[in-house]
Amino acid sequence: MRNVTLRQFRYFIAVAESNSVASAARMVNIAQSAITKSIQELEEELRLKLFERTAKGMLLTPDGHRFLASARKVLSAVADATNLQKEVPKLLDGELAIGVSSLVAGYYLSELVARFRRSCPNVKLKLIEERPDFLEHLLINGEVDVAIMLSSMLEDRQALVSETLLRSPNQVWMSANHPLAAKEELTLAECAAYELIELDADRMSVQMQMVWQRYRLKPKVLMSTSSLEAVRSLVGQGAGIAVLPDFLYRPWTLDAEHVDVRPLRDAVDTIDVGLVWRRGTTIKAEALEFISETREHTKRS
Repeated sequence: MRNVTLRQFRYFIAVAESNSVASAARMVNIAQSAITKSIQELEEELRLKLFERTAKGMLLTPDGHRFLASARKVLSAVADATNLQKEVPKLLDGELAIGVSSLVAGYYLSELVARFRRSCPNVKLKLIEERPDFLEHLLINGEVDVAIMLSSMLEDRQALVSETLLRSPNQVWMSANHPLAAKEELTLAECAAYELIELDADRMSVQMQMVWQRYRLKPKVLMSTSSLEAVRSLVGQGAGIAVLPDFLYRPWTLDAEHVDVRPLRDAVDTIDVGLVWRRGTTIKAEALEFISETREHTKRS
């Protein structure tokens, strides 16, 4: 039995990110036949079906989504190992206060902190989870050096600088047997005809209320909750639908077996996750290194 190679990891990620063998071949500059053969061999080696071959392209299966997360970690670890000569950050031994909002904490913080600890083991970290409005207050007061939060919803843009890491489009979540699941894409008007489970976290509900008002729609809100787990469970059981950013959807979770997603046809602003720090201040070396590490991690993810 052959071992899985780093090249197969790279080809797999290229197909997963582009949903196309042809596009992946252009990205890595090899023939399409080589990509196709590599994916077939990878599936045979893992004894898993990683892609659904559809008219719309190569779509990841639940096993494919799980393998994608692992493949990205492997390539990130390899990249870290090749940077062992980078000695300067290891000399840093100060303190760094990192702020994070609750919605973002579970999706970005762990890998970034682990990566930063490897490169700067002597820096004393302080992690602070707070509401977005209070995080802005802590940043402006200098009590937090840098934050990871929904940067598209900042209130005080005069005092803060943001750098986008991810732009996430909104999608409609529904149970697999919901009437809307028969459609390939949806309008907000179609969504407003059904009961809505609203996520009230990190100013998400505020932005969506503005969207509904812009389209002159009044959805029937069955429940407003700060718990993403509650949203997943209620949607999966068919109690209602939800309109949420794509980065929150995790196809490999147990609840996701009962939850389908569809894109929105209407124009809705993306939800952006980003780094935020105070404008006009000298950023300490530890914060600069964390920002640099986060940029590198984002490029490889």
